Amino acid sequence: MTVAGSNGTRALILTGGGARAAYQIGALLAINRLRGKSKRNPFPIICGTSAGAINAAGLACQADNFRQATGSLNTFWRHMRTADIYRVDAASVAAAGARWLAVLTTGWLTGRAPRSLLDNAPLASLLKRHIDFPGIERSIESRALRALNITASGYDSGESINFFQALPEVLPWQRSQRLGLRTTLGTEHLLASSAIPFIFPAVRIHREYFGDGSMRQFAPLAPAIHLGADRLLVIGATRASEQRRRGEYGDSDYPSLAQIAGHALSSIFLDGLSVDIERIQRINRTLAAMPEALRQQQGVSLRPIETLVISPSQSLDRIAAEQASSLPWTIRKLLGGLGAMNPQGGALTSYLLFEKNFTRRLIDLGYADTLAQSEAVGSFLELT
Repeated sequence: MTVAGSNGTRALILTGGGARAAYQIGALLAINRLRGKSKRNPFPIICGTSAGAINAAGLACQADNFRQATGSLNTFWRHMRTADIYRVDAASVAAAGARWLAVLTTGWLTGRAPRSLLDNAPLASLLKRHIDFPGIERSIESRALRALNITASGYDSGESINFFQALPEVLPWQRSQRLGLRTTLGTEHLLASSAIPFIFPAVRIHREYFGDGSMRQFAPLAPAIHLGADRLLVIGATRASEQRRRGEYGDSDYPSLAQIAGHALSSIFLDGLSVDIERIQRINRTLAAMPEALRQQQGVSLRPIETLVISPSQSLDRIAAEQASSLPWTIRKLLGGLGAMNPQGGALTSYLLFEKNFTRRLIDLGYADTLAQSEAVGSFLELT
């Protein structure tokens, strides 16, 4: 955690991670408990990436009543089923498996490739039912919200695109491989931001196809700063280290496809955030050592940024491995061939395990982890 001045503009940053994003709901419930009966939105700026984008939109569309918004998301995640997110019926899963098998055997003849491993059409319907997108603009007009930012990754441009809806005075921005574009947010932006590579299909917005916002997101904290924040609360969905003790599972075997895929996804969802936090800490230390007069003389435009990070205290891989049997049998069969039903494959399973046994465990963990930092959270929120 880095500490700067108080009374700045706060932002809430919700990271990605598929089903792991249920952890964020527990953290938000704990924040409500610490704030007592207050319904006011404590985060004028809300930024979401991947599954965190869904939570961000849920908060933004009811920003005039933060407590109610959090309660709605709690209900949403506590009653989650995998079938609500992607198709799990035998015909759909068998067809997906057959398409991938075909491309590996005869794809060179047809020149056609499957778009994704799973069909997330149910998620689109779920979002349309549960997210009141016009409520985002109402929240902005009432000044309960300054800005909502949803990040997605462009497959053609290779750029990290930050789609934002905000007060009129908030301006777009452009940096190396990063753009901030004003738009009216909708279902397509959430689907694009949460389109985990290979697993869920890319989504076309205007002229380009987009995938999961965590890809190529070299500066995950930057959108909030561009939108005017200087105090950042980051709720992650991955531990800083998911490494297991040597020998925990016996002699090391060659990694399964699920283990390799889980490792790759964890790198996408975690590495950029860790590097960006370290960068801000270095800048804060440099600014603290530089007299204000010298800063003005040199024309230094940087400002201190306060950051507080809440992340899981337990391995979500392990929890997912313990709950993997709650997946629909069709998905267990599909993932079993990749090694995802073994303890070592828990990382991949954790991104796809949209079942209440798992999501409720994560909500409870997020709640406990946040209360364990109640003093730091209270200071960040300036609670008396």
